Amino acid sequence: MKIRKLLKSNQRGFTLIELLVAIAISGLIAGGITMIIFQVFDGNARTSNHMMAVSQVQNAGYWVSHDGQQAQNVEPEDPPDPDGFPFVLTWAEWDGTVNEVTYTIVGNDLQRSYSIGGGVPNQATVARHITSIEVVPRPFNGGKFTFTVTASVGTGSQVQNETRIYEVTPRPGV
Repeated sequence: MKIRKLLKSNQRGFTLIELLVAIAISGLIAGGITMIIFQVFDGNARTSNHMMAVSQVQNAGYWVSHDGQQAQNVEPEDPPDPDGFPFVLTWAEWDGTVNEVTYTIVGNDLQRSYSIGGGVPNQATVARHITSIEVVPRPFNGGKFTFTVTASVGTGSQVQNETRIYEVTPRPGV
């Protein structure tokens, strides 16, 4: 009986070591949870940036390929820039109407200017966040031209780049 009373009277709370161990374990758990949350948000931002870069590269590739497949003539600007821009694609419709598409780079945007029969050109931005673009026209006797485009989206550790190379075969001249 005396031993029971001694044990009960000596146990009034936690020791300092027990408290420090509990605080350390709680800190490790909180730090782990914080890192997981940070990685989820960072991963979502990277994924979103990558999808945006892919989308912009595909938009640029779609429009240049679409116009390039119809073209009967591909002319880089005279004198040509090292990257081949601006460049002009032209083709004639069955009724003789001449279509002309001019691609230019304005800042980080790829601009498309389209006119039919020498009319007022219709301008549109077909891709944004373009950091590198190059067109290599070959001698245009039915030859292909190569179009390389790179988009970069994001800042800091969340920058995502996407590069695609398109090889376009224009239609033969009539």
